[in-house]
Amino acid sequence: MSTDKPGCHACTPSSTPASTERHVTQPDKTALINRLKRIEGQVGGILNMVQDDRYCVDILTQLSAVKSALDGVGVQILTSHAKGCVRTAIAENGGEEALEELMGVIRKMVK
Repeated sequence: MSTDKPGCHACTPSSTPASTERHVTQPDKTALINRLKRIEGQVGGILNMVQDDRYCVDILTQLSAVKSALDGVGVQILTSHAKGCVRTAIAENGGEEALEELMGVIRKMVK
């Protein structure tokens, strides 16, 4: 897939023949890393809040913010995967396996 399209740039098998692990170059890798580092900082802040005996509602509010931020990262990666890897699989071989995998991930995300 060319790098000018949105979505995953490559869904390729691992270099280990017996492995089913795949690697993907994320199109917005730097932005994803920055978002995850912010979330990491928020989680550290929550830890400090618990250690400092902060008010329960304040802690719960921050936990909700972290969950929302993680969901946002998940949706961004899911979108990239659907527009890249899944689209490519559909074009190349009908994509039944890729669609099943995608639906399984979506089911897990909405639980």
